[in-house]
Amino acid sequence: MNSLGFDKPESQTRVVVAMSGGVDSSVVAGLLARQGYDVVGITLQLYDHGEAVRRKGACCAGQDIHDARNVAARLDIPHYVLDYESRFKHSVMDDFADSYMRGETPIPCIRCNQTVKFRDLLAAARDLDADCLATGHYVRRALGPQGAELHRGRDPRRDQSYFLYTTTREQLDFLRFPLGDMEKPAVRAIAAELDLLVADKPDSQDICFVPNGDYASVVTRLRPAAAEPGEIVHVDGRVLGRHAGVIHFTVGQRKGLGIAHAEPLYVVRIEAGQRRVIVGPKAALAQNEVRLSGLNWLAAAPLGAEGRDVLVKLRSAQPAVAARAYPGSIAGKARLVLAQPEYGVAPGQAGVMYDGEQLLGGGWITRQPDASGAAAA
Repeated sequence: MNSLGFDKPESQTRVVVAMSGGVDSSVVAGLLARQGYDVVGITLQLYDHGEAVRRKGACCAGQDIHDARNVAARLDIPHYVLDYESRFKHSVMDDFADSYMRGETPIPCIRCNQTVKFRDLLAAARDLDADCLATGHYVRRALGPQGAELHRGRDPRRDQSYFLYTTTREQLDFLRFPLGDMEKPAVRAIAAELDLLVADKPDSQDICFVPNGDYASVVTRLRPAAAEPGEIVHVDGRVLGRHAGVIHFTVGQRKGLGIAHAEPLYVVRIEAGQRRVIVGPKAALAQNEVRLSGLNWLAAAPLGAEGRDVLVKLRSAQPAVAARAYPGSIAGKARLVLAQPEYGVAPGQAGVMYDGEQLLGGGWITRQPDASGAAAA
């Protein structure tokens, strides 16, 4: 077996590498080419070239496509650029805007991995007769008793498993993650050893299509109605002020509310249909249960009615907390009973469950019923 798990020589194993133009994916291509694999690089054009050329921290456009081409030339491997701009807009950007319109806090990176990368790009890799698709994600693919499993990256500071929870078992059979056991300094050292110009290139920002972090302007351009003003209402019913659009708020937010009050206030709930932002004290944020929709269960053993103890991440930058997971009454849903109350659980984020290092599955956090008993959105 070669290092990618195939029972044939490296030279007869074709690997498509998703090359974003950054150092991580470039090193993946370099390592595999150096080991003698039949490497083919693919870069996706996801949005307007011009916007990305003018700013740092972009990916999948402009300068990054140029960098990926240079790396492929340096490694002497074939390289293709696929125009996925319309797919990206429909599957990621439009979904991002619609999520904000619903009063949610979306994660476009998960949608991108779920659709454009691990659906469309993976299909393109198969069309090229590839044996597998390799990416620069910091996660590990491990073989368990019942097949491939997805594990956290070895370096907890770089682990990207939260963003890949929508990966299916079929996709995982085809995917490889050569950087899963590595730390970033070692990756940059290999890039320098391979004489790649991207060795010192800064990491891309989380939301690649949002100029200067101003997501509100992107949402407003895509959905002008998102900027309609409304009321800021205390949980006790008092109207405290006005806002310039629900897209400027997220559950758990404290700063930038635009109102003065004797006690610290937090965004407790966003009622997008009524253009209301509900605020209250931190205690009003406490949540003992979390509902998930769009459940993707990656573990081999199903989530049974008796439930199971898990660790769950409710935001990418927060540590995992203890919970017990139960299947929902409807297929594709789940319920998490938290060991301790959590504060600022935001609809639109993901709840991703683990057993130690293994990613079990996850789903999208949905809005909880409010005090009146209104159904969750």
